[in-house]
Amino acid sequence: FSKMFMLKYGIPTASYKTFNTESISSGIDYVSKHSLPVVLKADGLAAGKGVIIAETNEEAVSVLKEMISDKKFGESSAKVVVEQFLKGIEVSVFALCDGEGYLLLPEAKDYKRIGEKDTGLNTGGMGAVSPVPFADEVFMKKVKNNIIDPTIAGLKSEGIDYTGFVFFGLISVQGEPFVIEYNARMGDPETEAVVPRIKSDFVDIFIALGEKQLSKFKLEVDPRTATTVVLVSGGYPEEFEKDHVNNVYNIIA
Repeated sequence: FSKMFMLKYGIPTASYKTFNTESISSGIDYVSKHSLPVVLKADGLAAGKGVIIAETNEEAVSVLKEMISDKKFGESSAKVVVEQFLKGIEVSVFALCDGEGYLLLPEAKDYKRIGEKDTGLNTGGMGAVSPVPFADEVFMKKVKNNIIDPTIAGLKSEGIDYTGFVFFGLISVQGEPFVIEYNARMGDPETEAVVPRIKSDFVDIFIALGEKQLSKFKLEVDPRTATTVVLVSGGYPEEFEKDHVNNVYNIIA
């Protein structure tokens, strides 16, 4: 849905194709010849773990079979999106929408891989930092003009009266922003680095939202840096011991 929406409204994103049980043989043929690396995404919800970046064509074929035939993520991977790999650095941008306008919140950088120095499997998020040094005024102007404004306009054009958060999962490719994903919420763990920087009262923000006055709201933001680190059970995100308390530490400095 979101990829078709982006193509329709000219929002920059990676090229893609979608495969399911009926088209798995075509999918195997497609990924076996695809340029590398190649991204495979479960089309449904998969707790932030439904994205695999395959480094070889053999791995891509194996992952596609696991997702669709072996139902690795259950019904969430009954349909799989195969995407062009975009090489760059990720950033999460957040807008609170009232159905008419929006309020831009502080951005954050999420760190998803389990290992040190961005190695290992993707997770639901191992930590985040805000603000993001490369998301400067020039970059954020491109984000606003090329991504946020056409997204909000597209929602209105589609007759979707949306009130709430829009999470823009972006990647900067040589300074040009592309959309990786949308979410209808704030990010986890990005929220833990963004909320401490918002000095405005959330009650006032939500009153403005209810009155459709968000575009006029003057958001007060703490210029200091906030970061969060997530500690998880050994073995995560695959098989791991459960029923431990997840400890989350927030630092602002």
